[in-house]
Amino acid sequence: MPSPTLSLVLTLLGPDRPGLVERLSELVTRHGGNWVESRMARLGGQFAGILRIEMEPEQVQAFRTASLSLESSDLRVLVSAGEDVPPEPALRAASLDLVGQDRPGIVREISRVLAERGVNVEELTTGVTNAPMSGEVLFFAKARLGLPPELAIDALRASLERLAADLMVDVSLQDAETTSRD
Repeated sequence: MPSPTLSLVLTLLGPDRPGLVERLSELVTRHGGNWVESRMARLGGQFAGILRIEMEPEQVQAFRTASLSLESSDLRVLVSAGEDVPPEPALRAASLDLVGQDRPGIVREISRVLAERGVNVEELTTGVTNAPMSGEVLFFAKARLGLPPELAIDALRASLERLAADLMVDVSLQDAETTSRD
């Protein structure tokens, strides 16, 4: 019977350049690891990422030591053991889209409303772009959310729309069924 694998979560940060993902994937493979999931992006000239791998327990220490070699190329790597956590209560999936004139505090205000209602932000992508006609700087956000079962999506939508009026942004909240049909 094969031995159980351990889940490791890696966070990465360093100057962006070609070959970083290849070096990391080669290191994972060399230690018998399996690349399970990841999110990586170039932000402000920096490469930033988070990934989850699985590997045999006897390979973990050698992998941790070998990952230090990536730091010699200015890529900071933090290796954390994934934990066996009890399953969380099932959350309903929803998506949020927001766009409006850029200004400080938009993410803070939106995330405050979500946190007050027990909503989990499972994935968040934000950015700025120039408006097509006016050239104004627009802020946009897309989020995948986990809603607690007792939270009515219409009540959350109403709270977000009230805040959107104050922030002068457009916000759209869709439940998973609506999102999956789009």
